[in-house]
Amino acid sequence: MAIVNVTEDSFSGDGCKAFDHALRAAERAVEQGADLIDVGGESSRPGAAGVSEAEELERVVPVIAALQGLGVPLSVDTVKPRVMKAALDAGADLINDIAAFRQPGALEAVKDSSAALCVMHMQGEPRTMQIEPVYIDVVDEVRIFLDERVKALLQAGVAAERILVDPGFGFGKTLEHNLALLARLEVFGKSGFPVLVGMSRKSMLGALTGRPVGERQVAGAVAAMWAIQRGARIVRTHDVAATRDVIRVFSGLEAAEFRMRRHCEPSD
Repeated sequence: MAIVNVTEDSFSGDGCKAFDHALRAAERAVEQGADLIDVGGESSRPGAAGVSEAEELERVVPVIAALQGLGVPLSVDTVKPRVMKAALDAGADLINDIAAFRQPGALEAVKDSSAALCVMHMQGEPRTMQIEPVYIDVVDEVRIFLDERVKALLQAGVAAERILVDPGFGFGKTLEHNLALLARLEVFGKSGFPVLVGMSRKSMLGALTGRPVGERQVAGAVAAMWAIQRGARIVRTHDVAATRDVIRVFSGLEAAEFRMRRHCEPSD
């Protein structure tokens, strides 16, 4: 999943508020191997200020409409019900909600569509979420929250095959919380719902490598591959080419190892 930020204040430094720039970024991502595009018109970085509904609609909806011929599914990253509805009307295939469809009207905006819905865990809200987040057992608490939100979607009439879950790396979590989630990521796949993971360029990678935001491509690609090996079905990234390369290398190595094992097995 390639990230296309139609903003000026993305934490990653790759925001492209201009319409033409956003289209080119999406086209480039598909050329590099993206399977789907996630368009966002409001930054969710720690401490980010919100944008008005009107401004987010103006940023996001024209991009979704213009990307209809791109040949890949289109996702919209938003918490606003009106933006969800307008994006669906413009052709969005997935609504990616960091608030897990808890805003008044959010479930009503999406439940009767055919689009996929991703519910994510976040402790607090973007402006305050990184101010001393606390958990007793982060993995269990995130799992319980996601189970509850999935149940709410199912009770609203959303078909199970439309639902994805995201543990929310970096959203109200310290480095230790993020690493605990990553180490036990397979827990979230046991629910039977596909797991989406987004760690690209985040501060957890900076804390581990000491590198600034613009130099975390390799770290992000390796973290994405680790997540895939533990059950992630979708990895959300700013750096499609680097992530694709790591996936291809690991896939090639695994295939070679499998062939070698078969060759070395004793015949009956």
